Amino acid sequence: MKRTTVVSIEGEAFHVNGAPTHAGRAYNGRRVEGLLMNARLVQATFDDLNPETRHLWNLPDGAPFDAERNTREFVDRMPEWRAAGLVGFTINLQGGSPQGYSREQPWHNSAFEPDGSLRPDYLHRLALVLDRADELGMVPIVGYFYFGQDHRLTDEEAVLRATDAATDWLLAQGYTNVLVETANECDIRYSHPVILAPRNQELVRRVQERSAGKVASPAGRLLVGVSMSGGKLPTPAIVEASDFLLLHGNGVHEPDRLRRLIDDARAMPAYRGQPVVVNEDDHFTFDESDNNFLAALDRYAGWGYFDFRKPGEVFEEGYQSVPTDWGTNSERKRGFFRLLREVAGGA
Repeated sequence: MKRTTVVSIEGEAFHVNGAPTHAGRAYNGRRVEGLLMNARLVQATFDDLNPETRHLWNLPDGAPFDAERNTREFVDRMPEWRAAGLVGFTINLQGGSPQGYSREQPWHNSAFEPDGSLRPDYLHRLALVLDRADELGMVPIVGYFYFGQDHRLTDEEAVLRATDAATDWLLAQGYTNVLVETANECDIRYSHPVILAPRNQELVRRVQERSAGKVASPAGRLLVGVSMSGGKLPTPAIVEASDFLLLHGNGVHEPDRLRRLIDDARAMPAYRGQPVVVNEDDHFTFDESDNNFLAALDRYAGWGYFDFRKPGEVFEEGYQSVPTDWGTNSERKRGFFRLLREVAGGA
């Protein structure tokens, strides 16, 4: 299957079709070329198989949630995001909390059946997103597992089967523009030990080895990493195994602390010069002279916008909340894209 977008890594920089992202770009003395500017957009393929919670996602006018409509509206907005300078975005085969943060997650949002096989309806929606990203020159970070939903898989064998099935599906579609995140925040609340931080490098290497020689890219395989929770460093084994390092800025309220986190990740003995990407951060002071977005740039790391609708806020707020308004029509969204355009030189 012919694809138009190929992602690769050269040193600490991401390249698309042989050229660094944001080629030649700098912002107030900060190097931007080669960074993966991104947003957490994990609900692009959301659905809920639990009839007792499905009503929670009704639209403001009372209409029931429609998974296909949600994905179509997402895809319609992608050209606007790309034009503004957004190259990367994170989606996840088990989504993320549709309430932003939630301890209990009774809804059932998963691309996997209990035995680890794949749901065709979910794959259809995922293909719509990834195909459009390929056309637009975008780089999706495709996450496999999410805490709060991984218990939908019956056992460790099902987790491994799901890992292989998702990998094989990406390969069968011929995608050359995707990165893989084996799990979102692998250090918290997972039901299966193989997903947790002490062992997650097993999944990273499993995807790398299973895809070896099967991707039409310089690496010849899928590029793989895994994220930790906010403010946490990856384990040495994860650093050693990963093609790129994923950090989260949740709970990191001072920009200098985010700078130290990135510095500390690069100072780890197992670090060998991989790109660093913050792919989740819920801090929004975009109009201030210093913020987490700029702190990441100071340390040559891509930054990822994570926004959810807080209690009492209007429908337009938040990209992780369901139902989702995928427009750029709230104050926080406009603030992010305004700074992104300045940094990346977007339209």
